[in-house]
Amino acid sequence: MSRVGKKPVPVPAGVTATVDGQLVSVKGAKGELKFAVPVDVVVKMDAGAIKVDPRDASKRARAMWGTSRAMINNLVVGVTKGYEKKLEITGVGYRAAIAGKNLQLALGFSHDVHYPVPAGVTITTPKPTEIVVAGADKRQVGQVAAEIRAYRGPEPYKGKGVKYEGEFIFRKEGKKK
Repeated sequence: MSRVGKKPVPVPAGVTATVDGQLVSVKGAKGELKFAVPVDVVVKMDAGAIKVDPRDASKRARAMWGTSRAMINNLVVGVTKGYEKKLEITGVGYRAAIAGKNLQLALGFSHDVHYPVPAGVTITTPKPTEIVVAGADKRQVGQVAAEIRAYRGPEPYKGKGVKYEGEFIFRKEGKKK
C-alpha cells in the first residue's frame, strides 16, 4: 500500500485543475502545467482534491500510484509557489552573467560558454559567482541546473567548478613529497 499515493492532492484557491481521461492540467498564477498519467493509474477529481488510485494490484500499477500522485503534487506546487535551484561557482576568474537570452559562463576554458535560457525558466545572477534557476516545472528547473553544472562540475582537489548550493564536495589530499 502506497503511503504517498493514498493522500489526495489538495487544489488550493486560485488554482484550476482539470482531469481529462489520463491528462491532468493545472493552471495557476505561475503558469499552466500538464501531466499524462500512466494507464496503470486512475485519476479523478474529488471535492477540491485530485485522487489517485491503482487500476489493479500489479507491481507496476502500485509503483506508478505513488509516482503519479507525487508528479501531480509537483504540478500544483509549481503553479502556486514555483521551484528554484541555486548554483555556486568557485574558482579564480570563474563567473556568470546574463547576456540577452543567454547565460554567459567563464569557467576556465579558452572561450566563454553560452547557455541559451529555455522557455519556462528564468535564470538570474545576483552575484557573479551565483546562479539562480527558477520556474514552475520542477523537472525542467532541475534539468537546466544539471546542464549548467555539467559544463564544469566541482573537482575534488580544490573544489573549483559549479556546484549546487549546500552540496558537499568530498576533498582529496593531493600529492605528498
